[in-house]
Amino acid sequence: MSQSDPAVRAELQIHVSAIQERAQKSMGCFDRIQEFAEPKKAARVNDPRLVWGNQETIWTLLRGALMAQPSPRTVALAKPKQDFGKHQCRPRQSPEWPVSPAALSYKASPRILELARPKVLHPEFLLAREVPTQVTNVAALARASSRLQRLAEPRVRKVTCCYEYSFLESVIRPVSKSAQEAIASPRTLELARAKRLHPDYVPLQDAEWPVTKAAKHAVATPRLVELAQPCKRPPMDLAQFNPDAFTVKETAKKATCSARIQELARPIKH
Repeated sequence: MSQSDPAVRAELQIHVSAIQERAQKSMGCFDRIQEFAEPKKAARVNDPRLVWGNQETIWTLLRGALMAQPSPRTVALAKPKQDFGKHQCRPRQSPEWPVSPAALSYKASPRILELARPKVLHPEFLLAREVPTQVTNVAALARASSRLQRLAEPRVRKVTCCYEYSFLESVIRPVSKSAQEAIASPRTLELARAKRLHPDYVPLQDAEWPVTKAAKHAVATPRLVELAQPCKRPPMDLAQFNPDAFTVKETAKKATCSARIQELARPIKH
């Protein structure tokens, strides 16, 4: 079959057109990707003409909304709040808020004048004296009497919690002679007796007690000698390398497990 055949030419033209369409689509996608890859334009942040209200809306407004007439209530609510920041920059000599002429020319009543008076101090009120008190010349040159000198002496109190050092057998507090020669009454002697123990009281047993002679000469039975022998176990370092460390009895090897044991020996299926 030659290339001059019309059917072959038509088929080749179809393939060429399909390739061209794919190329155009790919170029269109490439242009779209380039458009998306471009960074967004920075908003005019530092532009002084940028104020609130002159930006584009997020979504397009309807023509009916643009031509609608707002009600008086909507107009009142649409008014911006007053900027009170300008009142904070007033000069010092100006008042915080203007005073009306009626308030400036108002005449106060006697009651208001009475209430406006400051509170009067008590007639017997005395001002606080200064800390350094001035001593008069008469007081500075005066001579104290013997009575004043005796009253001015500090009061000496005897220390009763501590006593002078003495021998060890002496009492802590001094005992008067009458107390040493006093004779106690029968009631005092009865109260001075120590509390007695219960008749059935048994004192604590000492940690060590003497061994009887019979226990020293006793002969142990073979069973006691067998029980008294310590359990002999090989050290763990040798048991780890000994393959026959743990032996199984012959009866255990020949034992037949029951059906219940076989059931319990099965692994758990998850």
